[in-house]
Amino acid sequence: QARGVVEKARLQVAALVSAKASEVVFTSGATESNAWALMQGWDTIFVAGIEHVSVLATASAVGAKVVIVPVDGAGRVSAASLAKTIAGAAPVGRAVLSIQMANNETGVLQDLAALGRVARDAGVAVHTDAVQATGRSGVDFAALGVDLMSLSAHKMGGPKGAGALIIRDGVNLKPLLAGGGQERRRRGGTENIAAIAGFGAAAGASAGQLDLLTNVRALRDGLERHVLDITPHAVVIAQDAERLANTTCVALPGTLAETLIIKFDLAGISVSAGSACSSGKVGASHVLAAMQVPDALASCAIRVSIGTETTEKDIAAFLSAWSVAASRAGKAA
Repeated sequence: QARGVVEKARLQVAALVSAKASEVVFTSGATESNAWALMQGWDTIFVAGIEHVSVLATASAVGAKVVIVPVDGAGRVSAASLAKTIAGAAPVGRAVLSIQMANNETGVLQDLAALGRVARDAGVAVHTDAVQATGRSGVDFAALGVDLMSLSAHKMGGPKGAGALIIRDGVNLKPLLAGGGQERRRRGGTENIAAIAGFGAAAGASAGQLDLLTNVRALRDGLERHVLDITPHAVVIAQDAERLANTTCVALPGTLAETLIIKFDLAGISVSAGSACSSGKVGASHVLAAMQVPDALASCAIRVSIGTETTEKDIAAFLSAWSVAASRAGKAA
């Protein structure tokens, strides 16, 4: 029965990202999946400065040559820039490109299919951290042509402590955790059956909610529009780039993100100065730094997330709190 639960979940996760069930390996979460993908004895690892810290920290720790791929002002990697970076890094030996599908602070989407073609043409393997995009946009592992894809259950409403690494058939990885025959000998350790079941259920539910993203986008766009009406000097980071429907990164010049987080917290609203998995976090954003956002502006930026259960009333509550915060900031100035 336990095996049946795991295999049902495997089918559900595979269906969500258009992968084969045989390509899904369950892990403890995306941090483990990212580490597994990068701890493969690569000679060169190509990453953008906007990647999640679990990618950047692992890349720096494994002893490979780490090459940073530049991004534009919206945090996007262009195919031309990637090709130039790879060519300039020669020889690269066994190399991998790790590029996220969608940024966890700004929501900006990468043209992953185009970047993957550039990498493959240069003989570079491709790993993508698809944690933010999965369940919030259409993800097609087969069509993207990437080799490895990291997923996380709790980013789509599932339990924390469950994730997966999608490994394209024919790609062989050394196990990160050895000593057991689980997951076809690819990931040792007794499976967390309850968490995996929850992951599968969340994947199945997410697949049925993709048509609700139009409403989510409308709410997000309305939030941004009213924020700019209330505070015309505010800045929506990467506003004109293609982004996830649920994410906005907005800065209120002259008011530190720390101050905004406290004010919103007192109003019962959770925001962050960084990724959503560290709500309440205060500190400099390496993502905005990589985008060359001026420090004075970056220090005033918060990340706001909404979802399919967000209502117009929730947006109104946010805007009310924003008005109060902006008004008090003005008086303080």
